Amino acid sequence: MTQPSNEELKQREYNNWSSAAEGWRRRDALLRKGATPVTERMLALCNLSSGGHLLDIASGTGEPSISAAKIVGNSGKVVGTDLSEAMLIVAQEKADENKLENIEYFCLDAESLEYPPASFDAVTIRWGLMFMPEPVNCLIGARKALKERGRISLACWAAPQDNPFVGVLMQPLSRYMEVPKPPPGTPGIFAMADAEYLQSTVKAAGFKNIKIEELVIDVVTVSDGLAYWETMSDLAAPVMALVKQLDEESRLKYIDEVIELAETYRQNDSLSMKGTTWIVSAEK
Repeated sequence: MTQPSNEELKQREYNNWSSAAEGWRRRDALLRKGATPVTERMLALCNLSSGGHLLDIASGTGEPSISAAKIVGNSGKVVGTDLSEAMLIVAQEKADENKLENIEYFCLDAESLEYPPASFDAVTIRWGLMFMPEPVNCLIGARKALKERGRISLACWAAPQDNPFVGVLMQPLSRYMEVPKPPPGTPGIFAMADAEYLQSTVKAAGFKNIKIEELVIDVVTVSDGLAYWETMSDLAAPVMALVKQLDEESRLKYIDEVIELAETYRQNDSLSMKGTTWIVSAEK
């Protein structure tokens, strides 16, 4: 099997996440609730305060950029970037709803950042680095854009077995298709699951005082297995790209299995799916 080129990998991510933008809009409140502990921890590790300037890479539908804009205030500035314009349209709508005039979004490739040196006090990348074919290039550009002693914080998902919120989708899928096993170094949701590899990637870009911590969160909390499936079918773009390849009969059987498996996590009238994420902080 031929290894896809970096451009093909980027096109894949662009297609996946652009197709998911409407689903992310629908599930925005649920997503923000589950991810709030990560957003707050990342911004705290950045030492962000009023008047600060932040670069948020892989902003998606607007976090942590919107939360950061509220912290830095009118005397500060937040710049958000993403590969998918469809995602950023949602982010801009939310910024407008919050009457935030100190935030701008730009659709661009994070591996080709060209901001002037010392433009920002801090950089954030929440669950975006692992989808990049050449993450070190992104981090080098981010480091260049930081002021001296500026800080970066980023989040990447830990091991698959520690992330049932997506594992419940993946486990039954292997019975209906041969799920591709990406070669080492290939971008994907668990590409940075190994903490040592994650640390070495950040170190390779020239950052120092690198610290990694683990945080367990309730990624999605819904009422039952059906609600879980409906929610994740809106959110989990890479998995849904595989599910779409199934014939109708197999797809329906697969969905039934997902719902049944998800039900095993239900307690009374609530079903919470946990996720474990690494949070990295480092300094220029």
